[in-house]
Amino acid sequence: MEFDLGWILLGLPLAFVLGWLASRFDLRQLRAENRRAPKAYFKGLNFLLNEQQDQAIDAFIEAVQNDPDTCELHFALGNLFRRRGEYDRAVRVHEHLLSRGDLEHSDRERAQHALALDFLKAGLLDRAEDALHRLEGTALEAQARLALLAIYERSRDWPRAAGIARKMHGADQGDFSTRQAHYLCEQALALTDLPAAQALLEQAIHAAPEAARARIELARLQRLMGQPDALLATLKTLAAHNPAALPLAAPLMVEAASATGRVAEVQELLQAHYAQAPSLDVLESIVLLETTDEATRATARQRYVQHLDKERSLVATAKWLATEKLEHEEFHPQIERALEHAVKPLLRYRCAACGFEARRHFWQCPGCQTWDSYPARRVEEL
Repeated sequence: MEFDLGWILLGLPLAFVLGWLASRFDLRQLRAENRRAPKAYFKGLNFLLNEQQDQAIDAFIEAVQNDPDTCELHFALGNLFRRRGEYDRAVRVHEHLLSRGDLEHSDRERAQHALALDFLKAGLLDRAEDALHRLEGTALEAQARLALLAIYERSRDWPRAAGIARKMHGADQGDFSTRQAHYLCEQALALTDLPAAQALLEQAIHAAPEAARARIELARLQRLMGQPDALLATLKTLAAHNPAALPLAAPLMVEAASATGRVAEVQELLQAHYAQAPSLDVLESIVLLETTDEATRATARQRYVQHLDKERSLVATAKWLATEKLEHEEFHPQIERALEHAVKPLLRYRCAACGFEARRHFWQCPGCQTWDSYPARRVEEL
């Protein structure tokens, strides 16, 4: 069979035309896909701005399917899943990013940090801790240490929290001396060995001399150890270094005054503080020190009336009325109960960070976990 050269001449142009058509088809498909990806991205962004998270997630998933190599879309999608509480899906997104071999170093660090936040929000503290430790020596080291500090505080692992705080303090990430003093106080409160607890509290005072808590906790410990003179000396130092915290220590000062027989000295100190900053707790302590018998009780009670000249206080009014003789004495119990009920909310302490109220003073807010956010004054005095 003879080979016809004409078929070759006819086939070459045909192959060229078919190749050209195929390339045009691929280009049109590629352009269409590229148009769809930005369209889905901007649609998702629009949903996000309108707080329509469900629709935003659907749009971003579509965009990621059209362009699986886009890191920013993965980060946006993972953050949305985390905000919605779908932590398992957020973890899958960020683990997928970390599994990519072509991921840039900075994006890999971001993905590692995002993954740690996923675990932290999901309550998987051990996995979050492991993910955060991998960020040591990276650009996100400071943020990772803050998250680690939150984990150790949440799990009440005070020695490890102190270690992280020392690193951050040494790296000029802020002044963590007061925070370290709190950690030492927490460790001291957990000990049954009183001398060892005292040593930790003295370390806390050395770490943060201007902080109030360590001296107040030391005074309470000295009361347990039967050292009233040392207790009074500690509280006098507190009054000198941190007078704003004296209302918290005023009841302890009354005990120390009675135990040491130095009532006049303590009265003078409390009255000087009250003159500078009128406080219900200090006022109550002054009244207790001045009340020795029935005759002095009436005089001491007049201090509540004098307090009303300085502050409009329902609490002081209730305390004065508690033993006041009324014209219709038979109604006194009902009035006293009503006033007691009315002043209870005013005697609480309120967190300055989140507004959480409590009947006793906290050094760390149970609501927002902020340290030193409770003023030493009652709600009525704020």
